[in-house]
Amino acid sequence: MKPKDGLPIGELSKQSSVNIETIRYYEKIGVMPAPRRSANGYRVYSADHLKRLNFVRRSRQLGFSLDEIRGLLRLVDGDAYTCAQVRELTLDHLVEIRRKIADLKRLKRVMEEMAAQCSGERTPECAIIDALFDTRHPSDERRGRQPPSKSAHAAKSALPI
Repeated sequence: MKPKDGLPIGELSKQSSVNIETIRYYEKIGVMPAPRRSANGYRVYSADHLKRLNFVRRSRQLGFSLDEIRGLLRLVDGDAYTCAQVRELTLDHLVEIRRKIADLKRLKRVMEEMAAQCSGERTPECAIIDALFDTRHPSDERRGRQPPSKSAHAAKSALPI
């Protein structure tokens, strides 16, 4: 099929680096407009579909949620957006990125602490497994609360996971 006639979904997928099932999902949830259908019922996509799909893919790579992308696309589709509106959505997204970075830093610290407690020997006791069975909230450590006893670990390890 010639590009001026439109693209079949496989070619759209190839050119956009977006999985076919993901394209169908985006159509289903309204992020992508429905394409026209050929005489034999196949989806036929335009250059505008490819452009929009690249926009969605790039936005997802930057961590925008589908709801945030919908918000951006509503502005673009209405062709009545201002740079200030797009900036506001971007700054809101930046707050979320900063929160995720803080969460990842905490996670990194906890994982490093657990790994440092591991002797690496072949024993039935493992500090990492013990830490994962620990039901305390991470902030409890700073409050001086005691970890559960070994018998609590043994009781938990008997439960199916």
